[in-house]
Amino acid sequence: MQILSNTGGIAATNCYLIADEATGQAVLFDAPDHTVAPLLEEAKKRKWNIIGLWLTHGHFDHIADHALVTKNFPNAKVLIHRLDEPKLIEPNTKFFPLPFEIPSRKADGYIEDGQTLKIGDIPLTVIHTPGHSPGHVMYHFPDQNILIGGDLIFVNSVGRTDLPDSDPAKMRESIRRVMKLPPLTRLLPGHAGVTTLADEAAGNPYVIEALSPD
Repeated sequence: MQILSNTGGIAATNCYLIADEATGQAVLFDAPDHTVAPLLEEAKKRKWNIIGLWLTHGHFDHIADHALVTKNFPNAKVLIHRLDEPKLIEPNTKFFPLPFEIPSRKADGYIEDGQTLKIGDIPLTVIHTPGHSPGHVMYHFPDQNILIGGDLIFVNSVGRTDLPDSDPAKMRESIRRVMKLPPLTRLLPGHAGVTTLADEAAGNPYVIEALSPD
């Protein structure tokens, strides 16, 4: 298993390219603006076939370059939770005014809580974690103790809950659910650096608050 990453775009968003070298299959997780091109070129150089763009949620900074991905890898399937597909269909909003246009598209398929997916021979599980966004999901690789985290938990912080369709109560529930995973799970978040669930349980004030007794 190989993990490549890049950070960029208006919101300094992370995207991750994960490959099963044995089979040559790879998947891109999220597609921030002005960020995915180097990963696409690296995939071509290594002769990896990107079979999908699997989105954590539909906010602009995670979907902006979806068309660049499918232009370079036409067979890549764009997957998203159905509750966030409206953001993919209508990506240009007044709430997030942008200096560029994001093309509209529908998903090629939907991901659901508990669903098992594979990159080559590498299994992963979808965890629906609403709060920041109704259709926010995380991708858990149990055998590797890796979690593609999107905008739920960051180093010493969490995703925004002041957006029109955010829900602070659901965010708290999602944090509590995810923190039941093994403490040494490496969290690859949508922004900022890589961390572990153990580190966030010990030092992230928002996580500590969410885990406190009601």
